[in-house]
Amino acid sequence: MNRRTFLFPLTVLCLLLTTFLAGCGKEPLYQQQSYVFGTLVEVTIYGEKDERARQLTGQVLADFDRLNAELHAWKPSTLSRMNETFARAPDRAATPPGMAPMLQDSARLSEQSGGLFNPAIGNLIRLWGFQNDEFKPLQPDPAEIARLVKANPKMSDIVFEGGDYYSKNPAVRLDLGGYAKGYALDAAADYLRAQGVKNALVNIGGNIIALGRHGDRPWQVGIRHPRKSDAIATLELNDGEAVGTSGDYQRYFELGGKRYCHIIDPRTGYPAQGVQAVTVLIPKGRNAGVLSDVASKPPFITGKNGWREAARKMGVEEAMLIDDKGEVYLTAAMKKRISFLDTGLKLHESP
Repeated sequence: MNRRTFLFPLTVLCLLLTTFLAGCGKEPLYQQQSYVFGTLVEVTIYGEKDERARQLTGQVLADFDRLNAELHAWKPSTLSRMNETFARAPDRAATPPGMAPMLQDSARLSEQSGGLFNPAIGNLIRLWGFQNDEFKPLQPDPAEIARLVKANPKMSDIVFEGGDYYSKNPAVRLDLGGYAKGYALDAAADYLRAQGVKNALVNIGGNIIALGRHGDRPWQVGIRHPRKSDAIATLELNDGEAVGTSGDYQRYFELGGKRYCHIIDPRTGYPAQGVQAVTVLIPKGRNAGVLSDVASKPPFITGKNGWREAARKMGVEEAMLIDDKGEVYLTAAMKKRISFLDTGLKLHESP
């Protein structure tokens, strides 16, 4: 995928979260935007000379392009070739470099989530039309949905053995759309730290990781309103923290007056309903970026009646859910961190 660089003002970014960088015109701040992983991304570096910041950002974006090419779910890629092998189960092939640790980590997180985060359901995602660049209203055959659910593809079906890989279940088809952005965030943060960058912000379609500070203050981001073009709240990020949002407003279609989004419930085979958005805040850690991507999915799927326990299973204490009526459910820990811009919201606080 050839990188396309965008130089639009930040306010036009159609991201899940919008970065707030007030008064950056006179600061030692370098920003560059691009389009990768099917979304807009932005790298912001504070306190470095423009030329060095440009070189570092260029490498980050090149790494994103490479990872996107390896993990693309429906175009020719390392991942799509692995999917071809899985479909011929129990055929095996040589494990591509770097893929085993990533997929083993995905399997661990899938088990932790009770199977609600399940990258192995790519066949269901494709059936609903979400493995396309554009989404068209469609209603898949209920019998085919039921067949794919019954096949029960799981990350634990994938086996790595003696340098080879194979699947015990031919229904496995990987789609790492709920993992790859977070993985890329962690890789970018590791690279920038290794290069001596102290202060930066990396934003991939609303999944954001922070390094250091924005000058004399923490980085501040805005959480996008799921039904409006502006922010519903703001949040300050400390060094190493990551935040991510899953929403029903970017990858979706409407049919018969009903909205169908790309987040599929593996238990039913249908797009999750009853939720507009889930935001999670992840503390500094080795895989903060990955968790910012993965951990928002299980609460979204379980909805307002099960979201808190789903977040807890993922180790998340700072989380927020907005239901289909626009009511906000949030943990006490998240309430302490977030500042709402919309004063007319109905809030429900959980421990």
